[in-house]
Amino acid sequence: MTLFFTEQHTMPFAQIYMIEGRTEEQKKAVIEKVTQALVDAVGAPPANVRVWIHDVPKENWGIAGVSAKELGR
Repeated sequence: MTLFFTEQHTMPFAQIYMIEGRTEEQKKAVIEKVTQALVDAVGAPPANVRVWIHDVPKENWGIAGVSAKELGR
């Protein structure tokens, strides 16, 4: 069997890790802009792009050995 790869079969999957606290509107904007960036960069149809936002609790995000929560982020 021979498989042919074409741009229409491209299905990019982006995972975005952010400290919790963004609004639904901000997350919507991230999803829209990341989708468009992948459409522009790799030619994938928007319907094939997947974006997964990981909301990371502040106490689980470390910066220079200290949690973001302790830093007041």
